Amino acid sequence: MRDRSSSAEEVQRLGFFAHELRNHIQTASLSFAILKTGAVAIGGSTGAVLDRSLAGLSDLMDRTLAQVRRDTGVDHSEPVSLALFLEEIEAAGSVSARKREISLAVDRVDPRVTVMADRQLLGSAISNLLQNAIKFSRSPGHVHVSTIAELDRVTIAVEDECGGLKPGQVDVIFEGPAQSGQDGSGLGLGLLISKRAVESMGGTLSVRDLPGVGCVFTIELPRLSAAPKRSRVLRILGSRSSVRGPRRAFSDAIRGNSL
Repeated sequence: MRDRSSSAEEVQRLGFFAHELRNHIQTASLSFAILKTGAVAIGGSTGAVLDRSLAGLSDLMDRTLAQVRRDTGVDHSEPVSLALFLEEIEAAGSVSARKREISLAVDRVDPRVTVMADRQLLGSAISNLLQNAIKFSRSPGHVHVSTIAELDRVTIAVEDECGGLKPGQVDVIFEGPAQSGQDGSGLGLGLLISKRAVESMGGTLSVRDLPGVGCVFTIELPRLSAAPKRSRVLRILGSRSSVRGPRRAFSDAIRGNSL
């Protein structure tokens, strides 16, 4: 029964992938055909449509590769410093933000804040949340990425100005396009893939609705502690003390005999 359910889910994913792929390619092909005639300028609305279609294709490929990487079951975890990591995410997102007249603010993070994660999966998850925030926020608008580092966990929040979610959407938004009622825009599928990617790294992905304003998507991951390094130093110091111990005992015995 489980195999049949997994097979049906796989067919559904392939169906949405093919649907999105076809739509983006058709739109890009039509736009290019119009531009090739020379009747319109590349900097006009037709060029903008082509640009959005190519960006959509890139996003689709990123989501699909992230899903394949997660499904392989191979652990690619490594220590990831969030400071430089989020700077790279910001640089990529700022291009899309400027095109939509969205001001993007990414809080600075202490370079010592580190998580154990699959760099590609984490990048895909945060990028997907950021691109959704930019895409669905009202223009002109504002998107804010904040990070809170606690003793044992790190929280990354992406807040947008989409106007809030539809009634009941909070409960099903991570269940895929069919359940969340998406129209093939990729929101539901991307969030489903992002949630599973974050969970594969021992974290959680949740959403908080801000009715009439927007919503906040939050990734929570275990923080990588620096404690093991300090304990290693202590072990080294301890071993040195144990070496000095017998020598000191031997010298004390000699002094005792001389007395």
